[in-house]
Amino acid sequence: MSKKLGIYVHIPFCASKCAYCDFYSLAECDRLMPRYHNALLQHVREAAPQLQARYTDSVYFGGGTPSYYGARRICDVFNALKRAGLIYKTAEVTMEANPDSIRYHDLLLLRSEGVNRLSLGAQSANDDILKLIGRRHSWRQVVSAVKRARDAGFDNVSLDLIYGLPSQQREDWADTLGKALELEPDHLSCYGLKLEEGTPIYAYKDSAILPTDDEQADMYLYTVETLDRYGYHQYEISNFAKKGKECRHNLKYWLLQDYMGFGPAAASSVGDMRYTYVSDLKAYISGVQNGKNILAEQERLDLLGRAAEYLMLGLRTVRGISEKEYHNLYRSDFLPLRELLEEFRHKGWAVNEGDRWHFTPSGFLLSNLLIGLLLEKQGEYKLSGNPWVDSMDLFTERAELPEGDEVFYH
Repeated sequence: MSKKLGIYVHIPFCASKCAYCDFYSLAECDRLMPRYHNALLQHVREAAPQLQARYTDSVYFGGGTPSYYGARRICDVFNALKRAGLIYKTAEVTMEANPDSIRYHDLLLLRSEGVNRLSLGAQSANDDILKLIGRRHSWRQVVSAVKRARDAGFDNVSLDLIYGLPSQQREDWADTLGKALELEPDHLSCYGLKLEEGTPIYAYKDSAILPTDDEQADMYLYTVETLDRYGYHQYEISNFAKKGKECRHNLKYWLLQDYMGFGPAAASSVGDMRYTYVSDLKAYISGVQNGKNILAEQERLDLLGRAAEYLMLGLRTVRGISEKEYHNLYRSDFLPLRELLEEFRHKGWAVNEGDRWHFTPSGFLLSNLLIGLLLEKQGEYKLSGNPWVDSMDLFTERAELPEGDEVFYH
């Protein structure tokens, strides 16, 4: 059982909804912020026994728009986590922010309380495209936000960018990428636009205003090549970082490490347990305050499920998967998977380096399809001859503090 834990806190409030956003978030619900804040603090206090069973080395405030929620409230929650659990002073503590809702004095406060990583939702350097997709900021505000963050002492700043947006051509994307590089961020997340039903931007489905799949693929390959040339190594399908600046919290998701979530729609993965809270702000508040059930889903993964996770998440990363790891963790024959991976290698979709396999940039473009084929192959051979794991008490083991590391004392 892992001795370390990541914590995710979902802040579901936004000033307005972006046209492409499918995350659980709410606009024009500021009146519920005080009630939510009280419920969130209560939930953290009640989770103290679970939090103290691990040492937390990453905290992530996501949304929604945490910067819109307010720096003081974010610090309140972070301090509650310090009191309830055991958090390394060296922990990576990230807050997502929009350029239009973060102020210098907020950044100073956050930095003084231990928040040390900022993830800015920049999306595009084209102001017309920003308006089209419902963003409230301009590129000039992105530039100012990065400067303020540096002045406030943040030495780990990430920018989120989106390619494949309406009316965007490769030249537009190249301009956005170039202007982002001028800001010298430590980390870049570059996502291809995904049309989700129920979002305003879904109306553009099959429209000529959207780049074609081939055009979006060309933007992606251009991104990988360009960022590598500027010293940002790719470590996951959509994520690029300077050396040592990989997002440690997000790596927990892809490396099957433990994390706990707080807030509506927040997910958790501890040992073999997976659970998600209700995607309903009022139901979450009421449930916490009145001791009612706030779970939307809960399951305990069997060995086959863990093996599937290992493939699905590991192959999102450049680190990839290992035949030895697969066999040691899941006691299953890797040969059927190796045969299929060899086929991918011959097509230029995968690379074998020693004991490890990972996709190439061309393979990442087809990753959903390729991973699906591997899971089908896995299912043919894994269902027989594998013992089911016993039920596990999630929080009985008390971790030892590694020598030389410190926690926030309380």
